[in-house]
Amino acid sequence: MEKLPKIALPFIIVAIVLIVLLSKSAVTIASGEAGVLFKTFGEGVVVDEPPMGEGFHIVAPWNKVFVYEVRQQELFEKMKVLSSNGLEIQIDASAWYEPVYNDLGNLHQSLGKGYLQRVIQPAIRSAARSVVGRYTPEQLYSSKRDAIQDEIFEETRIILEKQYVQLNEVLVRDVTLPNTIKDAIERKLKQEQESLEYEFRLVTAAKEAEKVIIEAQGKADANRILSASLTDKILQDKGIEATIKLSESPNSKVVIIGSGDTGMPIILGNQ
Repeated sequence: MEKLPKIALPFIIVAIVLIVLLSKSAVTIASGEAGVLFKTFGEGVVVDEPPMGEGFHIVAPWNKVFVYEVRQQELFEKMKVLSSNGLEIQIDASAWYEPVYNDLGNLHQSLGKGYLQRVIQPAIRSAARSVVGRYTPEQLYSSKRDAIQDEIFEETRIILEKQYVQLNEVLVRDVTLPNTIKDAIERKLKQEQESLEYEFRLVTAAKEAEKVIIEAQGKADANRILSASLTDKILQDKGIEATIKLSESPNSKVVIIGSGDTGMPIILGNQ
């Protein structure tokens, strides 16, 4: 009985060593993450195999696993850049990015976990300076925000194309100008709007006047045609027809006295 502890001691030591080794060999990759394997006694960073996916993994205790987030992430930047006329503009922008999954080994080998500061931030800042420098403050404030957003995205994407990082979107959230410049632009835009409204009223009035002239011309032409077609003979015939109708009416009293200068009878009613 006294020998049992001495016999069991090596097994206990082996068990402890195995537990320690197992704890160092067990790697759990959480949701939205992936692992890059580093073989200490091999070729180093494994770049020719897919990264380690989510779940539980056993690796040799002398190897290492570097875990990266592979979900889409957001970078928010406040940047002071110069417009085409040298005025300082503040741009608030967001970039949505993620590492290229199958190139995670290359990303770790070339840039490491600091790839955001090493390539993404410099890329978006460089693109923003380049793009904003092509526009005036007025264009940035009013009509060109969507254009600069698309151009910053495209230029940043080109810079990051060979950096094992995927750029999904760039959003320009705000463009801030100095208050004096902003007020001057707003006054100018208001004046332009008032000018457009005045021009619209002038065009509307001109069209109404043209309509009245056309209607008056039409009436004048109609009267002229009618006057040209009414001869003395036609007027006499119409007068005779009207006289006959009046004489046949039971409610009218008609007295015919001679005729007028035109040969038409003079008709007197009971008034």
